[in-house]
Amino acid sequence: MVKKSLHLTPGIEPLYGTRDENLRLMEDGLKVQIDLRSDSIQLMGEAMAVARVEGIFSDFEHLRKLGVHPHNGELNALLKMVVSDPTVTLRGLVESGKQRAIGTKRAVQPRSPNQRKYVESIETNDMVFGIGPAVEAGERLGFLPGSLQEKVDPYLRPLYDALYDLLDPVKVDKMLETNVIEVAPLAFMRGRTLNDAFIIMDEAQNTTNEQMKMFLTRLGNASKAVITGDLTQIDLPNPKKSGLFEAMRVLDGVEGIKFCHFEDVDVVRHLLVQRIVRAYDTYQRAEQLPLAVDGVPLTIQEDETRKRMLHPQ
Repeated sequence: MVKKSLHLTPGIEPLYGTRDENLRLMEDGLKVQIDLRSDSIQLMGEAMAVARVEGIFSDFEHLRKLGVHPHNGELNALLKMVVSDPTVTLRGLVESGKQRAIGTKRAVQPRSPNQRKYVESIETNDMVFGIGPAVEAGERLGFLPGSLQEKVDPYLRPLYDALYDLLDPVKVDKMLETNVIEVAPLAFMRGRTLNDAFIIMDEAQNTTNEQMKMFLTRLGNASKAVITGDLTQIDLPNPKKSGLFEAMRVLDGVEGIKFCHFEDVDVVRHLLVQRIVRAYDTYQRAEQLPLAVDGVPLTIQEDETRKRMLHPQ
């Protein structure tokens, strides 16, 4: 065990978090003791862990002097990644986010380890699948009047929200008007070759095998494709016919293609959202009637079910 005393600099308080939650995160994650004094911060723990905490304080001070002030929710998410991975630094995460922020209102910053792997995979691969949980409404919108754009807009509201969050609204509207940003149903992709484009397919779990193959082969020169879907939200009559399932089996190991899987902890909104998602999952599992063999209940874990669907004997 080693002890280290850090000088208490003005403006360091935001690092502590709401009710010192960020300090507790560092203490629990790195097994150190952090003691705030009137003019110093006392650290005690294993040498490596103390050095990592010292690095966090040093990085925060460096960023503060540069005028970087992440809000507490963002800062807490960044610290979770720093604590979980000794190769990651607070300064490195923020600076990598700034590189992605050219022309945007704020940095595109991953807020969980899996989100970070996802963003890095997109940067280094031409095709990435993002597979994980979603919080669905559990309903269909039914018939919608109006033009094609008016019909698909309600389904794409989350995408528009993200665009307006990152870019100036006037700029987004201009890009949509001039088709710099194009929104189209999957059927409209047939026969096209998309060059110099960043292509996103959402709700990929509801494609057929033929539709998925058609979409994947639209990729042109200097383009990237991101395919997102949730394996638990398949609306097809036969889930095994999902184009996403087949793509996972067929394309696994293909160079240039990366699969990233998400968990409920990667749904980063309010902290309560993760707890709500877990609570509903637990409740719904308890409500499901178990299978029985000769009167003996038989429970099949989700992971095992997924493995059998992806790799049938």
